[in-house]
Amino acid sequence: MSVEIRRFGENDSVRELTSLLHRAYAGHAAAGRAFFASYQSVRDTAGRIGRGECWLALVGTEVMGTVTVAAPYTVPEGYPAPAGMGSFWQLAVDPAYQGTGLGQRLLTLAEERITALGATKVVIDTSTEAAELVGWYRSRGYVPVGTWRWDVTNYESVVLLKDLAV
Repeated sequence: MSVEIRRFGENDSVRELTSLLHRAYAGHAAAGRAFFASYQSVRDTAGRIGRGECWLALVGTEVMGTVTVAAPYTVPEGYPAPAGMGSFWQLAVDPAYQGTGLGQRLLTLAEERITALGATKVVIDTSTEAAELVGWYRSRGYVPVGTWRWDVTNYESVVLLKDLAV
C-alpha cells in the first residue's frame, strides 16, 4: 500500500473529508455511539480543521485517513486536564484500510507534530463505551485522567493523557 501523507491544502475537498469521517465512524454509530465525526456537516468539518493542522493520508487521489492536531489546545472549563497541552481529533481511517497500520502512522504523526509545536503532553478523549479504541490508546501509552461529556455526543468520554517527553 503506497500512502502519501500531507497537509490539507486549498485544493482539497472538505466534502470528501467529511465523507471519509462518516465512513470511518459509521461502525461506532451503528453500535449506538454518536461520535460527532459520524454525523457532522461539511461546515462543521471546515470549522474543526480550521482549529489546527489537518493531515490527509491518500492512496492515489482518494483520502483514506486523516488527523487534525493543535498545540496548545484550549480545553473547556472543567475539563479534567490542564491547559497548554497538545491534542488531536478526527483521527480517522477508511474502513477498507483499518487494520493496515495507517491509524498508527497517523497517531505517530500527530504526536510528532504536537511535539514540534512545543507541547510535551497530549490529551484526547473518546467514548468510554468504545472499549477497543480505549484499549488501543492505552496500549500506546495513553492514561485515563478523568471523564467528560460533550454536548454533541450521546456518551461519556474518557479523557486520556500521554507524556510525549517520556
